[in-house]
Amino acid sequence: MDDRQSGQKKMPLVERIISGFRVAKVFRENTDKINSIDFSQNGETLITSSDDDSIVIYDCEKGTQKKSLNSKKYGVDLVHYTHAANTAIHSSNKVDDNIRYLSLPDNKYIRYFPGHTKKVVTLCMSPTDDTFLSGSLDKTIRLWDLRSTNCQGLMHLVGRPVANFDPEGLIFAVGINSESIKLYDLRSFDKGPFNTFKIPQDKDCDWTGLKFSPDGKLIMVYTNGTIIHLIDAFQGTPLQTLKGHVNNKGIPLEASFSPDSQFVFSGSTDGKIHVWNALYGHKVCVLQAEHTGPVQCVQFNPKYMMVASACTTMAFWIPAAED
Repeated sequence: MDDRQSGQKKMPLVERIISGFRVAKVFRENTDKINSIDFSQNGETLITSSDDDSIVIYDCEKGTQKKSLNSKKYGVDLVHYTHAANTAIHSSNKVDDNIRYLSLPDNKYIRYFPGHTKKVVTLCMSPTDDTFLSGSLDKTIRLWDLRSTNCQGLMHLVGRPVANFDPEGLIFAVGINSESIKLYDLRSFDKGPFNTFKIPQDKDCDWTGLKFSPDGKLIMVYTNGTIIHLIDAFQGTPLQTLKGHVNNKGIPLEASFSPDSQFVFSGSTDGKIHVWNALYGHKVCVLQAEHTGPVQCVQFNPKYMMVASACTTMAFWIPAAED
């Protein structure tokens, strides 16, 4: 492991370091809202998709824009890197609801994945192989393999789904109707869930995303309101309800864990980044950026000491230099 990748171990994340994060670079490439972002597994690049139909790739080491692609015909949302170098999947927000598998160097589609009949609202790659999950407002979850256009598994639900894989890629969690989480074993998902957790329903918001913590111990559910839930991934016990960020537009604000699972970051419609301690639930800090619109996307780089946040602009954050 080189020094850059071990940088995180040399500089453990503590609240003082988190509170000292500062914007190092702001990019103004997009003319409309950035709707999703994803770091590569090695942390070296970041890919973004936007409502202006563009995909932009950034070099995280140099802090520069690397490439810009357009998907004018189909639009682009929920972009994710695959495990192969220089390929990504994304959902569409024009023409149809197919998922598309894209070769980034030449901006050519390798494969389409048809089946959903309404907007795809959740899309995630397995952390270990070519499997991916999609969920749609058509109330289905589909399981796919990048190598085949045929759906590998289909689940009919009773409401809007959110879903994601655990860090080992062995199980996946599906949040249904903003009230229950079902856990499935990937090898036998057709037999039904092996566990179901009922969560008290929020009065005025819906679940819009679900993530496991990198250590696999927590499930986080974020919403289109001002609540983020942290749940024990094994027992289903509600652990923390994170509050204090602003969402006066009812939009799906992404929340993300730090790589050590200690902290939770969320965007806010006031253009700020809010950070909580995942274990104790208290607010650590509010990071002020130059975001003029709602910060819908925020993620922590898996390898480097860096956070990315996006409204129509993209900001890279790094810790302040120590005195």
